[in-house]
Formats: sequence, structure tokens, C-alpha cells
Amino acid sequence: MDVLEAIRRRASTRAYLDKPVDRATVEAILETARWAPSGTNAQPWQVVVVTGETKQKISVALLAERQAGRPENPDYSYYPKHWVEPYKSRRVACGLALYQAMKIGREDKDARLKAWNNNYSFFGAPVGLLFFLDRAMEKGSWIDMGMFIENVMLAALGHGLATCPQAAIAEYPDIVRRLVNVPDTRALVCGMALGYPDAAAPVNNYRTAREPVAGFTAWHE
Repeated sequence: MDVLEAIRRRASTRAYLDKPVDRATVEAILETARWAPSGTNAQPWQVVVVTGETKQKISVALLAERQAGRPENPDYSYYPKHWVEPYKSRRVACGLALYQAMKIGREDKDARLKAWNNNYSFFGAPVGLLFFLDRAMEKGSWIDMGMFIENVMLAALGHGLATCPQAAIAEYPDIVRRLVNVPDTRALVCGMALGYPDAAAPVNNYRTAREPVAGFTAWHE
């Protein structure tokens, strides 16, 4: 697939076919993604691939925490404490588009909760990826991690697969670390669903808007 096409086609996929992804394909994706840039070639990313029973244990444990109402304790703050414009409006529009695609009304709290809880099962994808970063590294390495994660998503498209990066998987990092035997010295950045997309699922048939180039670019000569 042409890289320009892949960038435009990449989307957060929230419904997957019941079709396994073999280990060789996941390894091939990571083989491509590892060529991401990083400051001083530090290559700070660490990846844990979960499938089968382990993935199920993570899903059950995270959902149990959520349903018990226990406070989240992520290793970092993904979102701001107070939303300001224009980000607040974009966030609202994003959520509205998602629930409209699933035909879930604003007042249907049960359906919204069920849709949100699908996060913890990796949206039914057969593979879950967990991205960790050594706590000794600084903000520059988080930038490097972002570029690596984007490479993973684009490489997945090249293999006919879809992805969804998931901050929700990192809400209770201590549980995830325990289940995959990762030391506390590594921060959990996010998870990612990986699998074959269900093209017929309504949740996969919408796209969020993007700002035009003129909206975020300044030119100086």
C-alpha cells in the first residue's frame, strides 16, 4: 500500500472479525515499525503482545475495576483536567460522531456504557498490543514512542489489518503490569487493538473531521 494512502486510510477500528492473526504477521508489523526515528537512536519502546487467555484476563480485570468504581491511576495524564477551545468542541464532536454511528442516543446511558466497556476487551480484536516506556526516559522519548506507534498502525494496514490505539487500557497500569510480568519501572503508555476489521459494523463506517492545513499552519518568509 502506498504510504500516502495508508496515512489517509488509517482509522480507529472498534469492531473486528473473529479471525486470528498469526504471530508471523505481528512480528512482520513490528519489524517494519522498529525503523521509527528516536533521539540518539535510543529506541525506547517496549511492546508486549497479548492474545488468548492472557488478553482475556486483562480484559476481565480491567472491566472489574471499572465496574467496581475504583479510581483510575494511570502512569501519566493523557487528557487535560480542564478542556478549552477549540479542543473541547472537537472532543464533543468526536463523541457525537461515534455514538451516532452506533445509533446510540444521548440519553441512552446503558448503551453508552456498554459501548465504552468494549474498550477493555480490545473491541473484540484477537490481538492486543501493550506499549511500555522506561520511567527513566524523558518527554523526548514519549515523542519517539508516538512515532513508533504510528508506524505500527501504518504497517498493520499494509498487512490488511486494522488497529485502535487505546488510552483506556492504561487506566489501571498496575493490573496490566502484574498480568504480563512487567516491572513498575516501565510506564504503560497505551494499548492497541489489532485484527481484521469488520467492514459491516456501523461503528467502523464513520470518520472524524480534520482541520484544514491553513487551520494549523503559519508561513514565514
